[in-house]
Amino acid sequence: MCRNLITRYAAALLLGCFSLGSVAQAAECSKKVYLTFDTGNMSVAENVAEILKRQNVKATFFLANEKTFRGDFSLDDSWKLFWQERAKEGHHFGSHTYDHTYFVKDGPKGEVFEKPQFGPKAGMTVLYSEAAMCKEIRRVDQRFQELTGQPLEKIWRAPGGKTSPTLIRMGDMCGYQHIAWAAAGFLGDELNSDKYPNHVLLDKASRTIADGDITMAHLGIWSRKDPWAPAVLEQLITNLKGRGFCFGLLPKNTANQSK
Repeated sequence: MCRNLITRYAAALLLGCFSLGSVAQAAECSKKVYLTFDTGNMSVAENVAEILKRQNVKATFFLANEKTFRGDFSLDDSWKLFWQERAKEGHHFGSHTYDHTYFVKDGPKGEVFEKPQFGPKAGMTVLYSEAAMCKEIRRVDQRFQELTGQPLEKIWRAPGGKTSPTLIRMGDMCGYQHIAWAAAGFLGDELNSDKYPNHVLLDKASRTIADGDITMAHLGIWSRKDPWAPAVLEQLITNLKGRGFCFGLLPKNTANQSK
């Protein structure tokens, strides 16, 4: 009898401590930021994944079939396990267009001129109808389902953030919401590392990111000599947590978030 009472008391005490801890944690988390990563050359993909896991933070990844530092492409079967593991961890995923297709300008009759970076028409300026653009966005969704067994969120991001009202409308008609990023959320990982060293980028982002901001970085960039992610990402997350931020997933109406 006495042993049962002690067990119940200990359980109640632990539950009370857990509840108080949860309330305190919720009180500390007064703002929200959305970390996003575009594929890029995937050279720091494993570093990013390790940091997010260690920090218990979820992010949203925008995928294109880009050439990687290994000489393959980011949506090849060789990257299947990487994407499967990220999906199991609860991250979200959107389309970055299959061939990393850059907007050039509006065309006639509600069409747009685009320039694919990869694929059979790489480097060519091509006129895309609404149906063709929808196919380009949706193709990532289809491939991601082949790799992971789950669909993308119905979101996409135009390469380089280059858009027009016509292009945004095309995505909307296809059922995909376009996701840009905040000015303060541009984390600078594609900038010249001599002119914009990591400590400068870290300081700027840590100070200027505000409640509700969407950030943008890559899983690897060819042009930056001093890789951004290992040097900046973890300390940035720590700094933002210290400012009372929690980390949300896109689209913003999702209920999932991490501390």
